[in-house]
Amino acid sequence: MVVESTPNVAVPTDSGHARLHELGYKQELKRDLSVLSNFAFSLSIISVLTGVTTLYNNGLKFGGPAVMVYGWFIAGFFTMFVGLSMAEICSSYPTSGGLYYWSAKLAGPSWAPFASWLTGWFNIVGQWAITTSVDFSLAQLIKVIILLSTGGKNGGGYEASKYAVIVIHGVILLLHAVLNSLSISWLSFFGQFAAAWNIVGVFFLMIVVPLVSKEKASAEFVFTHFNTNDGDGIKSSIYIFVLGLLMSQYTLTGYDASAHMTEETKNADKSGPKAIIGAIGISIIVGWAYIVGITFAVIDIPHMLSSNNDAGGYAIAQVFYHAFKSRYGNGIGGIICLAIVAVAIFFCGMSSVTSNSRMAYAFSRDGAMPFSLIWHKVNQQEVPINAVWMSAFISFCMALTSLGSLVAFDAMVSIAVIGLYVSYALPIFFRVTLARNLFIPGPFNLGRYGILVGWIAVLWVITISILFSLPVSYPINTETLNYTPVAVGGLLILTVSSWVLRARHWFKGPITNIQNCIVIHK
Repeated sequence: MVVESTPNVAVPTDSGHARLHELGYKQELKRDLSVLSNFAFSLSIISVLTGVTTLYNNGLKFGGPAVMVYGWFIAGFFTMFVGLSMAEICSSYPTSGGLYYWSAKLAGPSWAPFASWLTGWFNIVGQWAITTSVDFSLAQLIKVIILLSTGGKNGGGYEASKYAVIVIHGVILLLHAVLNSLSISWLSFFGQFAAAWNIVGVFFLMIVVPLVSKEKASAEFVFTHFNTNDGDGIKSSIYIFVLGLLMSQYTLTGYDASAHMTEETKNADKSGPKAIIGAIGISIIVGWAYIVGITFAVIDIPHMLSSNNDAGGYAIAQVFYHAFKSRYGNGIGGIICLAIVAVAIFFCGMSSVTSNSRMAYAFSRDGAMPFSLIWHKVNQQEVPINAVWMSAFISFCMALTSLGSLVAFDAMVSIAVIGLYVSYALPIFFRVTLARNLFIPGPFNLGRYGILVGWIAVLWVITISILFSLPVSYPINTETLNYTPVAVGGLLILTVSSWVLRARHWFKGPITNIQNCIVIHK
């Protein structure tokens, strides 16, 4: 039994609740999530139906089937190292702030405030960008569903304008904000439903789509065909291969949600790590099955990527639509398959807003955000309601860049992956360097392998940060330049300059909000 006592109250609590109080925080959010519910949030944010579907164009273009099939395992293998290191730290520090709190504790007193500031801002901006990217992808998919439902591009179908897409994006975010205003028990239900939908949806699509297609790719094509991508002026096979890894790495992102939900999870010091590792592991297996199954329905890569096909160049939509049209004379079944994916993306975005709001809640609890008192408030249902709506609003504003230029939008969204992974790597880096001999592990730990796993994780993040910054076509000009280094560099400059000019004078890192608290373990 674990009992917490203050001058006025004594309440029984679980191990995660007790650990939170040891770290100096009051229990303000409702601790009602099981390990399954926590796992479901991360699984629904990783959402292989979302990542693989929306970036299947990139997979076919850069290397094709062979790179998607084998590159998925390469990215998954190293992502698991990142996840294992994060799980070990999460077990020791199960707080909603997660990563920025970890950095503060692991960087040591001298570096703690700056480490916390840098990690926190990279994480929260990366999360906003992830939500923007997911919901904008859903808006684009809805555009394609409408196009195919009205006859397709070659049949005079309706193709929504960029302004209609941004309106759809806004409506999706509005729905996500409304759902996230509900109690955590409702969000837990939706999260588990989304996780089940992703798994069942993957196996349904990977079996049905190639089964109904009259023309099927051979096993040799699926497992060995390498697309040289000469159309973009890239000649190096190695270069094409590493660019092809980006589809996999973009998908395997967002499992930090399990860390952000720990203050609402029972026995979080054990449940949080299990959820992180479980979400990554299940996603690797299910995602590979999805890639292999769908690729058996790919016949003509240039046609699937052509902007003149029925789906307007949306590769996986064309795969689904063509499979059913070749068998039944119409593509209604393919449209239904796209609707299955759309539901998965919808709940991916919903869970992303949930994770966003918990990070904003924790970061503002420590006074790191402008108007922190507003974002830190929780309502009667113990939901950080203001942080929910603020997160949705910022994600909508970020998507407005698409009206000016999709190049600018893509650069901004690239912050999603690099921003998040930098925030993942920073506390791991501090754990294997400054805190190498000082880190006190929780119930889940890697023992003597913790340092080795941590270094592999840090080196992988450095590697993918470089990969995401490489040019994706030649010759390089204003239209083909990869603006990712500019976007991420801009975020770094803003974060560091705000620290140097102002924040260093008042931000001292995580601030405890419990006084005279005694926690007794038995």
